[in-house]
Amino acid sequence: MRKTALSVGLTDRGVIAAGIQADVNVIDYDRLHLHPSKVHYDLPVGGRSLLQQVDGYDATIVSGAVTQREGKATGARPGKLVRGAQGMLN
Repeated sequence: MRKTALSVGLTDRGVIAAGIQADVNVIDYDRLHLHPSKVHYDLPVGGRSLLQQVDGYDATIVSGAVTQREGKATGARPGKLVRGAQGMLN
């Protein structure tokens, strides 16, 4: 993942280490199960989204805060829009 972060100019991401920003999924591979995808008509003007439920994700941690535990939202919403280095694709 480090190469992906570096390719868009994000030098403070891509590895788990002190001083590096990271979002982490804790997965129990023995319980990992993907459910069939379902179409949801939940976007403006009848737009669709495709959602897929999954079992086996013990936790999702974003910017140091647990946002999901055992498939349930915790209410924490520390995420924000991340932009790569400006002007890299010119």
